[in-house]
Amino acid sequence: MPTHDEVLASALALLEGEDDVIAAMATVACELHNGLAHYHWTGFYRVTAPGLLVIGPYQGGHGCLRIPFERGVCGAAARMRTTQLVPDVHAFPGHIACSSTTLSEIVVPVLGPDGEVRAVLDVDSDLPDAFGPADQRMLETLCAELGRRFPGSWR
Repeated sequence: MPTHDEVLASALALLEGEDDVIAAMATVACELHNGLAHYHWTGFYRVTAPGLLVIGPYQGGHGCLRIPFERGVCGAAARMRTTQLVPDVHAFPGHIACSSTTLSEIVVPVLGPDGEVRAVLDVDSDLPDAFGPADQRMLETLCAELGRRFPGSWR
């Protein structure tokens, strides 16, 4: 199984020269999902209207289609513009159970150069306390790079 650094390097290499944000999101979701065994649902929710996230490219079972900023881990990441690392989703107030098997989650916002949220990258695991500092560093690096490469709207 590849390391976090190897998955990050591979994802960044695959993005080289890409100018379509949907293709970039799909590629990142696929690379992460297939590269790390504890990533059981991996995908993006894009900001399509003020205070609203809509599902974007993802890997895994069905996700929630729309998430307001006021709800769940994804909404908290978008609202607060900070990574949400949740070792036990059942202990997170207002968690949205898109899948009954999810036990832990990490959500990282993608910020544009203006500091506004363009999307969030959501990773769920069916394992408890599955995500740690290596996951957070890798995902934050990827999201920062996506925000830099694709500064416009992600609607």
